[in-house]
Amino acid sequence: MNEFLNTPIEFLKGVGPNRAVLLKKEAGIYTFDDLLHYFPFRYVDRSQYHSVSELPQLEGYAQLKGTITHVSEKVVGKQTRLVAKFQDRTGVIELVWFQGGKWIKPLLKPNVEFQVYGKAKLFGSSFNIPHPELVEFEKVKHEKGLQAVYSSTEKLGMNGLSSKGIEKIITSLVIQLQGKIAETLPMSIMRELNLISREEALIQIHCPTDEVKANLARTRLKFEELFFLQLELLMRKLISFRKTGGHIFPEVGLPFTDFYENHLPFTLTGAQKRVLKEIRKDFMNGNHMNRLLQGDVGSGKTLVALLTMLMGIGNGFQAALMAPTEILASQHFVTLVDFLKEMNVNVALLTGSVGKKARRIIHEGLENGEIDILVGTHALLEDVVKFKNLGIVVIDEQHRFGVAQRARMWKKNTIPPHVLVMTATPIPRTLAMTFYGDLDVSVIDELPPGRKAIETSHRFEANRLTVFGFMKSEMAKGRQIYVVYPLIKESETLDYNNLMDGYEAISRYFPLPEYRVSIVHGKMKAADKEFEMQRFVKGETQIMVATTVIEVGVNVPNASVMIIESSERFGLSQLHQLRGRVGRGAEQSFCILMTGIKLSKESKKRLETMVRTNDGFEIAEVDLDLRGPGDIMGTQQSGELDLKIADLAKDGQIVVLARDNARKILEEDPLLENPDHFLIREKLRKIMLSKPNWSSIS
Repeated sequence: MNEFLNTPIEFLKGVGPNRAVLLKKEAGIYTFDDLLHYFPFRYVDRSQYHSVSELPQLEGYAQLKGTITHVSEKVVGKQTRLVAKFQDRTGVIELVWFQGGKWIKPLLKPNVEFQVYGKAKLFGSSFNIPHPELVEFEKVKHEKGLQAVYSSTEKLGMNGLSSKGIEKIITSLVIQLQGKIAETLPMSIMRELNLISREEALIQIHCPTDEVKANLARTRLKFEELFFLQLELLMRKLISFRKTGGHIFPEVGLPFTDFYENHLPFTLTGAQKRVLKEIRKDFMNGNHMNRLLQGDVGSGKTLVALLTMLMGIGNGFQAALMAPTEILASQHFVTLVDFLKEMNVNVALLTGSVGKKARRIIHEGLENGEIDILVGTHALLEDVVKFKNLGIVVIDEQHRFGVAQRARMWKKNTIPPHVLVMTATPIPRTLAMTFYGDLDVSVIDELPPGRKAIETSHRFEANRLTVFGFMKSEMAKGRQIYVVYPLIKESETLDYNNLMDGYEAISRYFPLPEYRVSIVHGKMKAADKEFEMQRFVKGETQIMVATTVIEVGVNVPNASVMIIESSERFGLSQLHQLRGRVGRGAEQSFCILMTGIKLSKESKKRLETMVRTNDGFEIAEVDLDLRGPGDIMGTQQSGELDLKIADLAKDGQIVVLARDNARKILEEDPLLENPDHFLIREKLRKIMLSKPNWSSIS
């Protein structure tokens, strides 16, 4: 980067040392380059004027021209509001200021034409415009084109750096740019994709001459950001592939063959077979496997994981399966033991609850090779846990583990074990490409034969007795039922009370001795939780009233009904995960989403999506659109991206375009030695030097 762009922000005209401190603290702006990459989030066309009569039909901000006819101050409680009546030839609207009235009031001259800019809001039965921008019309600079709008904060605004103040200092920087912005993309890509230069893009993103130029600037800058992100991921994958050797499993081995031919509980789906072939190919090529396995709830990922581990065991290695919670680890352990009950494969469970004596036996069994598969939680990461010859690690719900934690598992053998990470949370293609771009991705996209789609319905509180009647009819068939309440940290007491009220209501409506009800929540001791869960698993209770602790880790094929209370308080992904607790047997299963009458637009969209489809990948796409990538992937992972202008929820086509172009360049020139790729190599080198290489253990 040239010296001009590296200039500290305090040296820009209009900033100075005091504002520089605020810009650094509030917006992360330290240099001219940082300010150039502080992009506007929208534009307003200040050449267009609307009338007062149009405001109720308009969405967003509007610009008006008219006069102030009356000014007054209204006291509401301890607050004084400044109210001005503003009039044009079509009508009258109130302008309202809740703060700063004593400075604004002297500016409100009667019968003087003003330009007003703001957003009309409905207050009671009429519209008003709170805190509008107000300028005497004769003082207005009548500029055509778009005006950029920037994010600001209260502290920035108090120091003259509202959106308009930020626009002013950015404009003073933009006029100095000519010839100072180096290109980062080769002409071949720019010509093929019709991209404008980097310098023009930075000028037009902040000071667009028209909407067409603003769109061209956005496209160029979004592509560049996503292109280098994808290039970095692919390059790290390439480096890892070349440098990191992996154990070769030359044969599938006797344990795999014996299980597949004699003990397989049901025929594998085509998707499961395809994934196993992909994994088998990894085991044969002499490189370290680093594969992500995506599969919807109930798609058979655990069986694929077991067959993968059996390949390792058949080649003289041990295997480990790590899960984020004791409940899920225990469930995996029980499932594997059941699958392998007629085979000579030794499976052990290691969690925080395992006592010292049992731990010592497990440690010895691992080191002398007696234990073939170790299932566990974070306890597997401890230094004292040593394997004789670990060859394959399976990590379930991998997004719940930090990168550094997974790295410790990777170091449990002199040659790193192969890694298969699994998630039951379907990930939209653009997110998988970006967050897991340095992994190979396998997808199980079909359910085992015989599984029936879960029927999902939405019911209001007024339908409660009808729902209770349906519960009775299902239990009369011998089925079991989950009733789940939300548990949100910010309102734990309220949630707990809701849970207990619901438990009491259900216990009254379904009394002993005909019905038995279990209850599980976060305030219970682990032993009590386990006792209640086991009662339900064994069929000793027909109804399980619980918080989201049952989201993962409970497998009761006889449970056919999932009732989710206050379902508007859950995210789509969580609703889908909860629904996946039923539908595990051959009988028809049901999910009932209970809500109050008042629902937000987003809540309605989530519930409509759940009722319409069981497809986890379609649900994930809607969830991405509603919540954005950060909420779906978790703040830790989304923070690693630090995207300035691209939006993974909205820019899917550009993500794919960036990925395709990055892959094409690396296929033709893996070391970026071509003179045409000099600019790319230099930019990528700076990016990679600034980050640790975690790709090999992602």
